[in-house]
Amino acid sequence: MKPGASSLRVRLPVFVFAVEVVILGLFATFVAYDDHGDARFQTNETKAMDNAVYKDYPFFADIQVMIFLGFGCLLAFFRLYGFGGMVFNFLVATFSIQWAILVQGYFQFSHDGKIQLGVINLINAEFACAVVLISFGAVLGKTSPLQLLVMALLEVPVFAVTEWAVLKYLKINDAGGSILIHLFACYFGLAVTFVLYRPRLNEGHAKETTSYQSDILCMMGTLFLWVFWPSFNSALTLKGDDQHRAILHTFIGLCASTLTAFALSALLNKNGKLSMADIQNVTLAGGVTVGASVDMMISPAAAYALGMVGCIACMLGYKYLSPVLAQRFRIQDQCGIHNLHGLTGLISSAAGIYAIMVAKEEVYGPSMYDTFRHRAPKEGDPKLLELQALIPGLQPGLGRSAREQALFQVAAIFSTIAAAAIGGVLTGIVLKIPYLSSPSDDLCFDDKLYFVVPQDSYSPLKQNKDTHKEETVA
Repeated sequence: MKPGASSLRVRLPVFVFAVEVVILGLFATFVAYDDHGDARFQTNETKAMDNAVYKDYPFFADIQVMIFLGFGCLLAFFRLYGFGGMVFNFLVATFSIQWAILVQGYFQFSHDGKIQLGVINLINAEFACAVVLISFGAVLGKTSPLQLLVMALLEVPVFAVTEWAVLKYLKINDAGGSILIHLFACYFGLAVTFVLYRPRLNEGHAKETTSYQSDILCMMGTLFLWVFWPSFNSALTLKGDDQHRAILHTFIGLCASTLTAFALSALLNKNGKLSMADIQNVTLAGGVTVGASVDMMISPAAAYALGMVGCIACMLGYKYLSPVLAQRFRIQDQCGIHNLHGLTGLISSAAGIYAIMVAKEEVYGPSMYDTFRHRAPKEGDPKLLELQALIPGLQPGLGRSAREQALFQVAAIFSTIAAAAIGGVLTGIVLKIPYLSSPSDDLCFDDKLYFVVPQDSYSPLKQNKDTHKEETVA
């Protein structure tokens, strides 16, 4: 038995059981059903079809597919680390969702000392889980399952506090999570991998290769993510036309980035051949680049252009930026999350700011103050009464101008990146504790350290020259 596996025989079960006991106690003490799940609030006049489950569960189910199948298959691209990529994704995801229900619930869904649990809470928890899984991509194959659980344990509260502070005090528009999900996850993960830097891995690793079967499995993950990304971007948007636009823009952006990815892959690779790493990753860029403006009236053409621009930035990042980050800045971004989530997240954030600056009532009509609710007139403003006559239920806003809202968006970008980077550095320091059973350089990217594997899984290794290590998944 390998030393790392031997140490985990006690440490991993002890950690998991201890965490389960704590979570059980917290659920018993603080978690209750929300109004749509509590039988006491149902009367003879209650219409079952008005229950929130019918509006929210389809989106929850789609995001479930992305979290467990999409990310799981996507992270199984290493030839000898398919078990680790898929199974540790399963482990970390289930833990992160449970933990996020409690931590996010405290900040966003707590009433009278109880966390009100409903399907909408689960959707929010899965977004927090997605943050952890994106960050996981930066350290894939270089960390033990115990390290990954500790990383999730620390990242979820940092994310929840950042999300709560940005939404409560800066009050931004970020329907698709380009700022609070993609940028946070990216820079948290990069900060962690910066602290866990392994100089020997810059020289290449014999096990850091793919296979025909692992690339097909990874491609399945890409397809799951591609198909269900419109649900991810639209799940928390306003029901109705905003959500409708979010679905349309995401699909259009993904189509544009996919076609562009094929063209660039043939153009930039030797002999005009396609690279599976490009198809597995860069095709998804459009889903991120439309995120910050996904529910706005940006036009279908703009969504298409964003998909193309995001794809180009993502592809160039894989080809040219990732090697520089590894060699000169100690950032070994194993899955290229900086390209798929960082660069595209910044482009998306800039596009969202521009869309806010040019938003006018002539384009949106009175519903502009639903989409940009912080620009709605303040309580007592005569214009508010006029708008409420046109849009029943419109809530008072902050009376912000387009310029003021744009400045708050900029502040959110910088504060989110700063919080993620600081949290990631501190988390990386914790993960270096020897007790957490970090694998040695020689045993990275190898399932044999943690799993019982089939006898025929370890055939002699040959370097895959068509796959460069920085072009892995995110």
